[in-house]
Amino acid sequence: MADQRGRVLLADPRGYCAGVDRAVVAVERALEIHGAPVYVRKQIVHNKHVVATLERRGAVFVDETDEVPEGSVVVFSAHGVSPVVHEEAAARQLRTIDATCPLVTKVHQEARRFARDDYDILLIGHRGHEEVEGTAGEAPERIQLVDGADDVATVRVRDPEKVVWLSQTTLSVDETLATVDQLRHRFPGLQSPPSDDICYATQNRQQAVKQMAAECDLVVVVGSTNSSNSVRLVEVALESGARAAHLVDFAAEIDPAWLDGVGTVGVTSGASVPEVLVSEVLDWLAERGYPDVETVKAAEERLVFALPRELRTDRPRPAADPA
Repeated sequence: MADQRGRVLLADPRGYCAGVDRAVVAVERALEIHGAPVYVRKQIVHNKHVVATLERRGAVFVDETDEVPEGSVVVFSAHGVSPVVHEEAAARQLRTIDATCPLVTKVHQEARRFARDDYDILLIGHRGHEEVEGTAGEAPERIQLVDGADDVATVRVRDPEKVVWLSQTTLSVDETLATVDQLRHRFPGLQSPPSDDICYATQNRQQAVKQMAAECDLVVVVGSTNSSNSVRLVEVALESGARAAHLVDFAAEIDPAWLDGVGTVGVTSGASVPEVLVSEVLDWLAERGYPDVETVKAAEERLVFALPRELRTDRPRPAADPA
């Protein structure tokens, strides 16, 4: 393939969003302040490389709060946790650092408010996803999960005029709105959240893929299989005209056979993917005859979130006195 010369369309924005950056820095800062080990409930973000890097620095990832030794430091992931998890941590006297993305926190606040006002809440999201479990835990007696169009027919509400929908922040915009349309057909009085629940970064990354997909013979999405927003990017690429699209964690996972007959490759990455992994994909493609990279820009992102309050005033521990 040495004589092949194709082009690469590189999506912008891609990769880290403000919430992911805040969560990863929160773990790094906690390690600086408290020293290893720092425990993290669930994956801090859904990316293999990020988790492995933090493990090497002394982070210990656990599935449940009861795996954290009493009195230890624990970081809650960007996906958020239910009130029950906070209660469990308090009972074990854990020092908690809440790295929940502020946009997820907003959905939690909406769930609490609508539950207080005695609404039935239809939560559009993926069954078993950590973010959905955390949001649903805010008002389990009022929230019903709607995992796509197939669930719409089974929804039951007490009062069709007191129903509202909320959503997981990392869904496909188009797919979510299609589900909302179906729900509204059943419940014409269905209310929408006061502001869009699908996060700005998810929408921007999907929009960039939509803009370039029709020109792409292949789209490579860098991201992990448990990353909802990364999986959605593959789906959006195919729905928007790409001939093929694949999800990979690392450049080494790309199958050279995918390049057969391919003139234009699109490259993007999910919101929990560090840029170094994208650079490795671009290098891999350049070595195989795709050196020309053209950026497709969909939006400008300048949002930055402050670190969790537990980390804003602490300072690194002083070095131990020599013996």
